[in-house]
Amino acid sequence: MAGFFSLLRRLYLSLYNWTVLFGWCQVLYFVLKTLNESGHQYVYNAAEKPLLYAQTAAVLEILHGLVGLVRSPVTATLPQISSRLFLVWGILWSFPEIIRYSFFGFKETFGFTPSWLLWLRYSSFLVLYPTGISSEVGLIYIALPFIKASEKYCIRMPNKLNSSFDYFYAAIVAMGIYVPGSSPHLYTYMLAQRKKALSKSKRE
Repeated sequence: MAGFFSLLRRLYLSLYNWTVLFGWCQVLYFVLKTLNESGHQYVYNAAEKPLLYAQTAAVLEILHGLVGLVRSPVTATLPQISSRLFLVWGILWSFPEIIRYSFFGFKETFGFTPSWLLWLRYSSFLVLYPTGISSEVGLIYIALPFIKASEKYCIRMPNKLNSSFDYFYAAIVAMGIYVPGSSPHLYTYMLAQRKKALSKSKRE
């Protein structure tokens, strides 16, 4: 019975990772195609749907950690997924995701990953993580005037719940806690994971 559930787990995770990889490849394709043919101002409209689907699917990764399908701690997964969902649904986020999901796709489907992909998985963040955090904070800042003018996602009183929500100020708070709240913890965690994974691959 344990062997059956192990097989079922691998089949599910293989399907999940290859599906999300396909979604992120679509995002990259539409971005590059639109940049080449039309210009940067049309990129988001072209990539919006696959981007929303691919990034929102990552919510399942939190559940995977909670139920024990994967060993990734929820304390590391939750802030990463939450911040990206905030950017995608509230503001705007392919290379990192293509590396990530192809890595797990190979691992769950074939039981191994090519050495070059293993290295990319555990090394690309050294550059991509700080540049990603910087660009995400920059995107929030650039979006603030639009959020304020459009009152996007704002809830005004009076209403049935007798409560209000101002997305403009929520975005400012998010921007303030973004770097100190996530960067040190996640970066040191990823450095430890890199050392562990690459040391193991050398021994093998």
